[in-house]
Amino acid sequence: MSIQYNESPMQIDQGELQSTFAAAMARVYLWMFLGLLLTTATALFTVSFTPLLSLIISTPLILIGLIVVEIGLVIAISGLINRISPMVALALFFVYAAINGLTLSVIFLAYSLGSIFLTFGVCAALFGFMSVIGFTTKQDLTGWGKILLIGLVGIIIASIANFFFASTILEMVISYIGVAIFLGLTVYDTQRIKNMTAAGLARGDSLVVNRVGIMGALKLYLDFINLFLFMLRILGRRR
Repeated sequence: MSIQYNESPMQIDQGELQSTFAAAMARVYLWMFLGLLLTTATALFTVSFTPLLSLIISTPLILIGLIVVEIGLVIAISGLINRISPMVALALFFVYAAINGLTLSVIFLAYSLGSIFLTFGVCAALFGFMSVIGFTTKQDLTGWGKILLIGLVGIIIASIANFFFASTILEMVISYIGVAIFLGLTVYDTQRIKNMTAAGLARGDSLVVNRVGIMGALKLYLDFINLFLFMLRILGRRR
């Protein structure tokens, strides 16, 4: 799930790179914020519209279908980002964010409203802090990629296993590890956005700010949502 740019070091004017990266990050945070806003609004609407919520809960195939569509949209945006117009990619991102709001509406049945918004606030603060680190650090974080990927695969396998064991202790361990992994991914992906910007400049892509802005927004949106869900398991008060 990445832009098909070569991310190897290239000789680029640092002033141009910094200004382009700043412009790309402004787009990243804007689209990400609007995506999260759309997800939240969709989830709240779904909760308030009982027939729709009941349909999603009572029909597992619908929920599974929505998740499959979400995965398909992420793959489509990531794979086609260089072949479709930025406006089409942005529209697909907002469709994804809206569908994600439908699937996330069920958390309002599992957790109290106060704990959901408290967790969201704590998550936003941590996410912002880690993204700033990724934005400003001079250290090359390329080596983090494999480690974080292994950790991500590990918690997926552990989560599937715990579906059968239903261990509360294992669930909490998975949640803490998940928080650590997605905090790390927030730093890593923020720096990767800079690398993608450099690669786009080297290719002479006149739409690099728009393309990187949308792809970066998707990456950080996914990091934020997953971080929030793992933190909700730890901080959320169940109904």
